[in-house]
Amino acid sequence: MADPQERDDDFLESLEKAMEEEFEDQMAEITNEEAEIDALRAERDALQDKFMRALAEAENARKRSDKDRREAAQYGGSKLARDMLPVYDNMKRALEAATDEQKEVSAALIEGIELTMRELRNVFAKHGVTVISPEVGDRFDPQLHEAMFEAPLPGTKAGDIIQVSAEGFMLHDRILRPAQVGVSSHTG
Repeated sequence: MADPQERDDDFLESLEKAMEEEFEDQMAEITNEEAEIDALRAERDALQDKFMRALAEAENARKRSDKDRREAAQYGGSKLARDMLPVYDNMKRALEAATDEQKEVSAALIEGIELTMRELRNVFAKHGVTVISPEVGDRFDPQLHEAMFEAPLPGTKAGDIIQVSAEGFMLHDRILRPAQVGVSSHTG
């Protein structure tokens, strides 16, 4: 028979071993739970990052859409306006070509053309179309003018406008058509 002390030692040893195993199991469980928590945190952070990116992308799309809508409202009629410019040019030429005698004989016709021209200018103004009307002697500006020819003309400086062939037009802040001009190449 075993000694009671030996039995107590065996019991204590088995109890200690069981407690160590229990402790190790609990530590492993805690480690697993910590790993799960870390994985959940990483997943949460990834989802939060995705959400923030999607939110930023939606805001950018909204801003682009607003800009496109404003530009469509402001510049959407540019093709029609550009197509109307030759009508304006032809009416202006008709008025300029009429002699005083023709104006007397055809006063009603001339008045009708002038009224139509005035109405066309009003419609242009209503939609943000402005006329670029350079004068002879003005400086050539490549942002507003198109040089149709260059010629030396005494009494002028190089870059002076010496002839206006056609007026130009802007739609708000964009050029529809530059004014067509002749430019002096004279340097003396």
